[in-house]
Amino acid sequence: MADYQLFIDGEWSEAASGETYTTYNPANGEKIAEVSKGGRADAIRAIEAARKAFDEGPWPRMTGAERGAVLREIASGITAKQQELAQLESMDSGGTIRKAMLADVAGCAGTFLKFAEYAETVAEVEELPPVVMGPQPSPNYLRWEPIGVCGQITPWNFPLVMAAWKMAPALAAGNTVVLKPASITSLTALELARVCSDVGLPRGVLNVVSGPGSTVGEEIASNRLVDKVAFTGSTEVGARVMQLAAPTVKKVTLELGGKSPAIVMDDVNLDLAAKGVLFGTFMHNGQVCESGTRAIVLESVHDELLAKMKELAMGIKLGDPAEFSTDQGPLVSAAQLDTVERYVEIGKGEGATLVCGGKRPKGDEFANGYFYEPTIFCDVDNNMKIAQEEIFGPVLSVIKVKDEEEAIRVANDSIYGLAGAVWCADTERAKGIADRLRTGTVWINEHHILGPDHPFGGYKQSGVGSELGVWGYNEYRLKKRVHVDGLGQDPSAHLAFAMLFSS
Repeated sequence: MADYQLFIDGEWSEAASGETYTTYNPANGEKIAEVSKGGRADAIRAIEAARKAFDEGPWPRMTGAERGAVLREIASGITAKQQELAQLESMDSGGTIRKAMLADVAGCAGTFLKFAEYAETVAEVEELPPVVMGPQPSPNYLRWEPIGVCGQITPWNFPLVMAAWKMAPALAAGNTVVLKPASITSLTALELARVCSDVGLPRGVLNVVSGPGSTVGEEIASNRLVDKVAFTGSTEVGARVMQLAAPTVKKVTLELGGKSPAIVMDDVNLDLAAKGVLFGTFMHNGQVCESGTRAIVLESVHDELLAKMKELAMGIKLGDPAEFSTDQGPLVSAAQLDTVERYVEIGKGEGATLVCGGKRPKGDEFANGYFYEPTIFCDVDNNMKIAQEEIFGPVLSVIKVKDEEEAIRVANDSIYGLAGAVWCADTERAKGIADRLRTGTVWINEHHILGPDHPFGGYKQSGVGSELGVWGYNEYRLKKRVHVDGLGQDPSAHLAFAMLFSS
């Protein structure tokens, strides 16, 4: 019997194959749990349950206020299990307990609360301008309706928060859901399903199937019974999801890769900028899609800023993520550690100068985990791979530029456009730079500030559509225009008929 099973049609069950996989703590290599390994048959069963729940069940037919009340109960259930969820999130993903407590669990509950509010307050019917084709105007109105069955595929970096970002708007709008969490960090998504079950969410409305993307994910993206697919992950896999969704013309939301710039101007407080740029890069080990991993620095402040960043980076405390004083835990897996090491060697080979880091830390406490030191490169050309490709690790590339125009040009010279930051004392100047950046989010003198009120999505190869805010809510709703004839029952009064019938 697996420690964690699949949640399908309101019940916990083993995978059809009976297979399981083991999930490990990336800080020490110790086993956390056995998890049922779903496959294509399990995905199909979950999709069919979601289809039946949407077509025949009560959830889509409830009022927004009724659904909002359920989402508020889910938020309360999350808060009640805050300690348990935070510990599990930290163990499973390698994130610090500090981040899990202050950001992940609180962010998950807050997301459900915000979309409960949208369900309760955002209009489901809107008046449209009437149509005038005779003596009497014909009223028109717009109905917002749920899309149907929503397939959702979440990444391994923020498993709890990403599950909430997908589930909450879909459920608030009246859809049913089949969620596939990343295999290596699936535990808190399954616990979230338990919270939803405990508050009485109708059967089949939420289904969670852990398992490989090559089977579960591909079935979700291609199955004709799924009306929409939402994916967060790499641009390469996002393109595959879009390809699989194309034959059935599914609605698609994709939140993909990033190589976000952090532009540092010459008037900024360098102590603020140094801390801010490093926070933008090294928060959660750089395993964040919108991390500011390219610092684009005006040459007049380059050397002083670099010295400050080096000193700060060398003071970041690596260690056991279960300790509240730890700043940075391990990377999520051996594979991700290998990726980071490979890119560091590429950077050296390309001619970049290693300022600090660039290796695994020494010591018994790090021996069995996937730890890597905060790493800074300077003398980076924006054409180098370490400046163009998403590393998803604690590696910062510092690029020196002559002036503001070059900074903007370099910042936009990327296939990605997810986010960016401007560090500048002159707010109006910073806003002017922000206006010229081809990214979906720009922070001025900040980084990583996201919230359920604000849209999040990318330009270029960083994605399609938006998450969060009323914009993310509407990604899960369809628009139906209804025209009500106001001309009565006399056929002669309907002038439009004259285009086909002469009398």
